[in-house]
Amino acid sequence: MLIGCPKEIKPQEFRVGVTPAAAAEAVAHGHQLLVQTGAGIGSGFTDADYLAAGAEIAPDAKAVFDAAEMIVKVKEPQAVERAMLREGQVLFTYLHLAPDPDQTRDLLNSGVTAIAYETVTDRAGGLPLLAPMSEVAGKLAPQVGAWTLQKANGGRGVLMGGVPGVGPARVVVIGGGVVGTHAARVAAGMGADVVVMDRSLPRMRYLDDTFGDSFKTQFASGANIAEQIALADMVVGAVLIPGAAAPKLISRAQLSTMKPGSVLVDVAIDQGGCFETSHATTHQDPIYEVDGILHYCVANMPGAVARTSTIALGNATMPFLLALADKGWRQAVLDDPHLRAGLSTHQGRLTSLPVGEALQLEAVTPEQVLAA
Repeated sequence: MLIGCPKEIKPQEFRVGVTPAAAAEAVAHGHQLLVQTGAGIGSGFTDADYLAAGAEIAPDAKAVFDAAEMIVKVKEPQAVERAMLREGQVLFTYLHLAPDPDQTRDLLNSGVTAIAYETVTDRAGGLPLLAPMSEVAGKLAPQVGAWTLQKANGGRGVLMGGVPGVGPARVVVIGGGVVGTHAARVAAGMGADVVVMDRSLPRMRYLDDTFGDSFKTQFASGANIAEQIALADMVVGAVLIPGAAAPKLISRAQLSTMKPGSVLVDVAIDQGGCFETSHATTHQDPIYEVDGILHYCVANMPGAVARTSTIALGNATMPFLLALADKGWRQAVLDDPHLRAGLSTHQGRLTSLPVGEALQLEAVTPEQVLAA
């Protein structure tokens, strides 16, 4: 199979879809790899690194899209990229379709077979291709939140760990999954007073048993969330419903109950965000203010640490990439129900029921498409 890897063009996106290590593996399996020149520079990989791995270098994105049977990316294809997709081609990347009707429509119109990283599953019920970036984003959330809290950036001017005689910042993490756990660990490590809120009692028991007194847990009822955000200096939104739009956990009206200059970090912004007042921002202009509350809603947070993120993502995607290339997409998803869960569009049909529900579009199951 001819695999194509274009350079990411989303603002301040420095990751790359295929590492030289993955390229070498694909070539060893008998496949061709075409990488756009400069695609890996943001992650510290040169064209020479890809050539040494056996890949070929393309002069521009059009050459990649025109030739490749499968396109491998990091972020969802932008409008100019979607215009280059075609029926019979496979797209393997993060999609986050539920809050993005324009992208969904374009993918359906192109006829491409799109497989979304974020909905591929594993035997334990996890999301193995989302988890590495959730870990990165979770660890980044307190770091960027602490920066936003600084007075020069418009925040309350509160130090995460406090100093003798002055208490630490109060951090509330809503969601105790991968993102929330890593955010809580880092915030607690910075000396903050941390509360993790979740609706799963088994998950909260796990967090208590594993992390002891590092941070506290509390059931995420509406009343409890309202009580905690009024006390918080920073709130990290870390709630995910696989493939679906994120639930809105804090309304605009509730911002008036929060401390002026406190910070909302919305890690769920790729799925539409879990605060009513959230909208996507970039690393170039990451913060905005609503009713005295600062919002950090960068839609590609892991892109800030592109080398770490690219290598972590490449480690996770490589087995699935090789399966798709070795077997072809149809046989690969027939053989692996977990990869099949990632199938999102095929020949103009939406194959993700949560996306269909979110966008009020007709959708079928992947199994229905495969049976046809």
